[in-house]
Formats: sequence, C-alpha cells, structure tokens
Amino acid sequence: MKDNPLKQLGALGQSIWLDYIRRDLIAGGGLRRLIEEDGPRGMTSNSCIFEKAIVESHDYDEDIRAMAL
Repeated sequence: MKDNPLKQLGALGQSIWLDYIRRDLIAGGGLRRLIEEDGPRGMTSNSCIFEKAIVESHDYDEDIRAMAL
C-alpha cells in the first residue's frame, strides 16, 4: 500500500494545516480520524468559513436559541 502523500509531506518537514472547522467534525470523530490518517499539524478557520458552518448545518441551532433568550 502506498504511503499517504500528506504524511510524506510531513516527513519532509512541511506542516499541513486544515482550513475548515465544523462542530460535527470534532464531535463525530472526523477530526481525530484526519489527524490519525493524514497528520495535519494545525487547524485554522476564518469568519466566512465559520459562518458557513453555522448557516449550513443545524449543529449550532440549540446554542443560538439558548443565547437568544
């Protein structure tokens, strides 16, 4: 089986970062899987990506309703 190209880059000293975040990625175990399989060294996001995560999912609805009261 061929080595993962992202892990190969890490072995060469390149830091791979994930530019994406959503609550279900963390809660559902997807982030753990990405770390184990692909070896990203960091994670970042900007306000547009975070806004999209909130608008396009129901992951945050309960918390937003609670804060609105």
